[in-house]
Amino acid sequence: MSIYLYYSLIPEALIASMLPPEKFGQYYATGHKFKSKGQAVFFEVDPNYRHPYFDIDGCYKRCVAKADGSPKNSIYVSMYRVTEHLTVGALGKMYLTTAMGETLGLSRGDALPKVEKELHMYQDLAPINSLVVSVFDPAAYYADVVTNPSHSFRFPGMCFVELELGMLAIDPANGKEGDLPYSFMQHLREALMELEPVSKQNKLVHRVHSLEFPFRMVKNGFFAGIGEELVYYPMLSPAALRKDHSNWWRSANL
Repeated sequence: MSIYLYYSLIPEALIASMLPPEKFGQYYATGHKFKSKGQAVFFEVDPNYRHPYFDIDGCYKRCVAKADGSPKNSIYVSMYRVTEHLTVGALGKMYLTTAMGETLGLSRGDALPKVEKELHMYQDLAPINSLVVSVFDPAAYYADVVTNPSHSFRFPGMCFVELELGMLAIDPANGKEGDLPYSFMQHLREALMELEPVSKQNKLVHRVHSLEFPFRMVKNGFFAGIGEELVYYPMLSPAALRKDHSNWWRSANL
């Protein structure tokens, strides 16, 4: 059996497994016999990738079929400082698994999304899990926390997703909430209203935020950066999801 290497964002971990992506997603999100439920977001990593920080070969030796011939579900290579010891070039497709175990694969885009002159909200996925509103577009936000930080701290990389703000992105004081599902709307409005292009470019909404979020609220896609490289995994449109991935879409909206 083949051995796969996965970079999990919920939580941050590097995992070897004999399960292909769809089956790994189901196992990772629901456990054996669907006894647990929780979203999973992960990348497939080039199985030939190596870094001295990781004992990948040692974990591969332990990733063997069980006595009854069934595949080994997971061997944790690392659960600490994973992001900084990977490379963007080693990342393959990205996968989103719903709490019900349905998995959707996303391919890397050719370019970052078009810059929009509005406010943004980012859910940091790894190596931290803060919820932040910002005046910065995704590339500028990444630069501000990784490659050209405006603060006294910086991160070696960042994986994050931009979430939908609806009319609040244009008019945080008076914009209608519409179908935004967030339970902290007043706090969110206040945070957005504090943003200023010159003096206050970023504002924490939640310093430590739940890593689970409504997949339907993904605005444009996911961003994965390590060092100087930042790449983009565009989210499929609701129309495409309803048409071509109906089981996943229904599962994501339960």
